[in-house]
Amino acid sequence: MFRIIFLIVLLLVGRAVQAAPVSGVFPSIDGGTLSMEYWRGQPVLVVNTASQCGFTGQYAGLQDLWETYRGKGLIVLAVPSDDFNQELATAAEVKEFCALNYDLTLPMTDILHVKGAGAHPFYKAVKAETGFEPGWNFNKVLVAPDGTVAATFGSAVRPDSARMKREIEALLN
Repeated sequence: MFRIIFLIVLLLVGRAVQAAPVSGVFPSIDGGTLSMEYWRGQPVLVVNTASQCGFTGQYAGLQDLWETYRGKGLIVLAVPSDDFNQELATAAEVKEFCALNYDLTLPMTDILHVKGAGAHPFYKAVKAETGFEPGWNFNKVLVAPDGTVAATFGSAVRPDSARMKREIEALLN
């Protein structure tokens, strides 16, 4: 009986705790900064990327998402990272690669760490809130308009997948 009461209390307490908004200011690949606060009220898909990865073709899908949904409020933010040893050496090289190969116009950060002790504060906050930490390139974090983490996706979940679009559209309606 005690276990049942304990479990019920845990469930009730868990529901009463609201998820904290994740935030972060990122250095932009174009200079200046990009802040999650700029986009509060809009869903933001944050993706750790790498130019020399088997999943690099997902840049095309990310650009398509950006073009399809940005008029409805979606932000797609690419976060180049060399944490898995598959990114080019400089932000300038990354920017040129993405422009030439994918005609990328979505916002991008400078090259950043996305895991471990040196991870960018956004990724540390996501891990603290959800336990999610990128395990490879092209992991995705969908942030709800209120700033909380709505969903996380591994590398194999393509930007054009029905699951991804369903999650995004739910936040746009």
